[in-house]
Amino acid sequence: MKVLVTGCSSGIGRATCSALVARGHEVIATARRPEMLVDLEVSDRRQLDVDSDESVAELFGSVGDVDAVVNNAGVGVRGPTESVPLKETERIFNTNVFGAIRVMQAVLPGMRERRSGTVVNVTSVAAHVALPLQGSYSATKYALLALTEAARLEVGHFGVRVLAVAPGFVDTSFVNAEYQLDVPPYDELERILQRSRATLDDAKGVSTPSLVAGVIADAIESDDDSLVWPAGADAEMMFGARESLDYAAFEAAMRQTVNLDW
Repeated sequence: MKVLVTGCSSGIGRATCSALVARGHEVIATARRPEMLVDLEVSDRRQLDVDSDESVAELFGSVGDVDAVVNNAGVGVRGPTESVPLKETERIFNTNVFGAIRVMQAVLPGMRERRSGTVVNVTSVAAHVALPLQGSYSATKYALLALTEAARLEVGHFGVRVLAVAPGFVDTSFVNAEYQLDVPPYDELERILQRSRATLDDAKGVSTPSLVAGVIADAIESDDDSLVWPAGADAEMMFGARESLDYAAFEAAMRQTVNLDW
């Protein structure tokens, strides 16, 4: 199977390439900085900036048909809703949401005509619960999940699968821009969240990029038509709670789990 992966310079993208190659797939690894891909043992390494219409058009005009695409490229930001600059929110929407749309618009027509293909959008547990100080990032992942669901219903008729793999907390070099986390009035909330994160990591264990990559590879190879594939014990726990509880009960459970006395 010929698979193209975006955002392969580090973390989940790199691990996904390695997992797919190990399973015998032909992998095209892409990144804004292709020099970061030189040590990846893949079939092809290409430059791709998902923020750019021209970059997406040039790449997909040259690589030919692909059997599957993994929309993994993403950026993050943390900070109170009142403090994150609008330009910063626009920036991450351009990568996390519009970038994925650019790629889907490039590949879905061909997949539809061939009546086969798989698109995996890497969302997050943040697409199902918006934690404090992550509102803008969560908004991009909620939006990407909505697009995934809509596209699934649109092109499933033509034999094309569109699904989301949703990691929980992952130990990667994923870098967030941060705003107003160490000054009042939200510095105490940040300290509470950091303590809770450390406690949860000790209890559940931090998911690795390789674990998420395995779920992505399983999703590509499977005939399972599930919309969301959770990746990691914390993601599975969060989804189970969210699906089984009304919002008031879910919020109470979440506050207890993360010791959120705020």
